[in-house]
Amino acid sequence: MSDFENQTPPASFHRRGSARGSMRKLLPPVPDMDTQVSMSQKMIDKRTSTPKGNHSYGPFFLEYSILAEYNLLQKQKLPGVYVIPSSETSLCWYGIIFIRLGVYQEGIFRFRIQIPENYPDGDCPRLLFEHPVFHPLVDTESFELDVKRGFHKWRRNVNHIWQILLYMRKCFYKFDIKDPINIEAANMYENDMDSFKDAAKACVQAWKERTYEAPTTSDPHYPAFSHYQPHIHEPVRATMLAEARKHEEGTSSAQLSRKGHSFLEPGSLQIFSASSKESSSS
Repeated sequence: MSDFENQTPPASFHRRGSARGSMRKLLPPVPDMDTQVSMSQKMIDKRTSTPKGNHSYGPFFLEYSILAEYNLLQKQKLPGVYVIPSSETSLCWYGIIFIRLGVYQEGIFRFRIQIPENYPDGDCPRLLFEHPVFHPLVDTESFELDVKRGFHKWRRNVNHIWQILLYMRKCFYKFDIKDPINIEAANMYENDMDSFKDAAKACVQAWKERTYEAPTTSDPHYPAFSHYQPHIHEPVRATMLAEARKHEEGTSSAQLSRKGHSFLEPGSLQIFSASSKESSSS
């Protein structure tokens, strides 16, 4: 059901309602993506605006609310964070975060988000890393990030899953060591920064060695890496550059720096792209 179905039909509709094909002429145009996302969020707000305990989410509305969340996520700017829902269940999202700066520089950390079945009226979604992460806010046994620290009470229509991803990203650059989950990491950060940096670097290295491990699931949406293969990756790079060149004519350098395609050079984290070359030569 869309908001258009709730609109009062115009007078012309009542006069010509019996005319063949007149209804087709009066249908409004399909809204653009921004309007659809806005309408989706409004519908979720309306469906969940009843007092606590007086509403319930069936499978359809659960799926719909999660789809709206993913649409919202795609409109956010979260550099270095990549997420895709599982093909088996929408309650699980797979993700990877790339750390470019700071103590965990060059880190490539896989994680998954577990969404509660009564979302968005239940508890806060959980974020769990695939392997241990030496961090004051990551549990040493479950590898779970203490998300509740940033979301003490999950509030529907206020909190969103993209905010959890933003919080995770922030945790790798700014550290909160009050009431830590990993006491050893917190004490080391507070009292012996050099040792903390060494431990973080060792953590990053351990993850890098697992980069090309076989997936732990048969889910086709699970993000996996492959070793550099010239016969596969070189054509991809050539295609990316060809597409980028199409935008060069009549496009300012400032616009190019925002729209360039990127590609990692083999054996490094150096980004290779048309826009990066433009900026480096200017």
